[in-house]
Amino acid sequence: MAVPKKRTSKAKRNMRRSHDAISTPNIIIEADGTVRRPHRVNLETGVYKGKQVIEIQDDTE
Repeated sequence: MAVPKKRTSKAKRNMRRSHDAISTPNIIIEADGTVRRPHRVNLETGVYKGKQVIEIQDDTE
């Protein structure tokens, strides 16, 4: 069974864990106020890079 020869210090342990933090996702706020992730179609308006790529249906009855 593998057993460490020396105890790992708190500093070394924390250095190893330095990349484990969860980062906040980037968001893009459009000119019309809608929010989207980078490099993705805006699902509220159907616009990508200034072009209409998805037809959005209005379900207000």
